[in-house]
Amino acid sequence: MSQFLYALPALACPVGMGAMMWFMMKGNRQPAQDKTAGHAGFTTDPREQEVDALRKEINDLRGRVDSPSDAPAERTR
Repeated sequence: MSQFLYALPALACPVGMGAMMWFMMKGNRQPAQDKTAGHAGFTTDPREQEVDALRKEINDLRGRVDSPSDAPAERTR
């Protein structure tokens, strides 16, 4: 009986960890969503809209850098 008491703490850790993992997995289950609803009611993914806006801004900034400027050139000493 005393040998069982020594093994009990060693078994409690993995059994407890397995139980916690099982409860966490059980809680993460989400009901099936309607695929036609889009992303939270949006017609397109808002992240894609943000990426497109950032790409446009980058292209505009590159256009400004590449185009000749009306500002005077820097003087060198």
